[in-house]
Amino acid sequence: MSPELSATRRQILSRTGASVAGIAFAGALSELFAGSATAAGDTTGYGPLVPDPAGLLDLPEGFRYKVLSREGDRLRSGQGLVPSNHDGMGAFAGRRGRVHLVRNHENRATGRIGVPTVKGLTYDPAAKGGCTALELDGRDDVCDEYVAIAGTAVNCAGGPTPWGTWLTCEETEDKAGTNGYTKDHGFIFEVDGANPHRTGAVPLTAMGRFQHEAIAVDPRSGIVYETEDAFERPFGLFYRFLPHKPLGGTGSLRAGGALEAMRVPGVPDLSVIQETGASFDGVEWVPVPDPQATVTPIRLQDFGPKGITHAQKLEGCYWGGRSVYFVSSFARTKDGSAATHFGQVWKYEPDHRRLTLVVVFGPSTDIQLPGESPDNICLAPSGGLMVCEDGDGAQHVYGLTRRGEVYAVARNAQNIGTPQAPEWGEFAGVAFSPDRRTMYVNCYTPGTTFAVTGPWR
Repeated sequence: MSPELSATRRQILSRTGASVAGIAFAGALSELFAGSATAAGDTTGYGPLVPDPAGLLDLPEGFRYKVLSREGDRLRSGQGLVPSNHDGMGAFAGRRGRVHLVRNHENRATGRIGVPTVKGLTYDPAAKGGCTALELDGRDDVCDEYVAIAGTAVNCAGGPTPWGTWLTCEETEDKAGTNGYTKDHGFIFEVDGANPHRTGAVPLTAMGRFQHEAIAVDPRSGIVYETEDAFERPFGLFYRFLPHKPLGGTGSLRAGGALEAMRVPGVPDLSVIQETGASFDGVEWVPVPDPQATVTPIRLQDFGPKGITHAQKLEGCYWGGRSVYFVSSFARTKDGSAATHFGQVWKYEPDHRRLTLVVVFGPSTDIQLPGESPDNICLAPSGGLMVCEDGDGAQHVYGLTRRGEVYAVARNAQNIGTPQAPEWGEFAGVAFSPDRRTMYVNCYTPGTTFAVTGPWR
């Protein structure tokens, strides 16, 4: 790695003048935002975070938040309580200026408050995961809140489709009979936040059964890219799904398609690549032998003598410009990875079959500052990147500019530990309203959904 592209966390704090946020990283961040028309105006941050007297969410001066929903409250629909473990989320335009939020609940079999079962929207009554939806007016007041899908398991992240629905992903491989489940799990489901009964609770089985994390759809071809967040060796794969009815609208993914896994020739484990700008042409896509993983998990299946490319903690995924970006949250040799890192962002260019490492994150040195384990990601109104942190110490939403500068946008002030040993829940589900004036984000524990407004650039 060249000296001008590497930096310690303290060096970046000094270089950028950021007194409240910093992250050790390296990379040409302009590559991330090349598809944004407003990226040229991207500037550094919004100033230091101001402690919240209410002890919920610290924001820069001039910003304010509204609590939209909290775990354990009553759903406005009367269907039950707001479920636990708020995770991935998408924001969609509704009629008359309204916004529909579709929110994942990453409930396992032991989840404290499960998603209420609703007739026509429940896949497996024994599972506690799923999605709820919030309907907001132009002032971000909640008009309604209801179940969007139930009976799924460990709904982690997902992603929006070009036709305005949400693909929610199960991060599990549990089969019927495991943890009391009555059906196999590990699928993607399509959810219409405005009219959930339109999509129901139908697994998109052709898209694979594995520990799904997130997806991104190529709006030109309709190809769906998928990440796998596997916890143990062999680690997860990066997939693409070629639908039989590309860009066919709601329900079209049920028609099936072909699932393939990425092979980077000569690179069996992405963690060994440590230099930003490292690029690999001739990326191959290999058909998955058994997408249903009827006997063997996909990542353990036989992909031929050349093998397949693995990576630990493949998480966030989004489409920008003419490329798909995906995150490896971290890699640790003690877990079995070939090398250690504290977070990577990769770019794959379908037109050139090229994979490039564009950002490398470094270890945090202060529990009050952001510094590692990037998770959910989205594009900011300024053209930069918003990242949810899921690591040790304080948890932040932070931004990265195209000039390689980092700044904190929000800090979770809800201490779920003790004064002597504080602990904060991760952020998840960062998304912006269709008009780009509001940032929506979840606190995982205790489950809280916020709307953040202010002088967004």
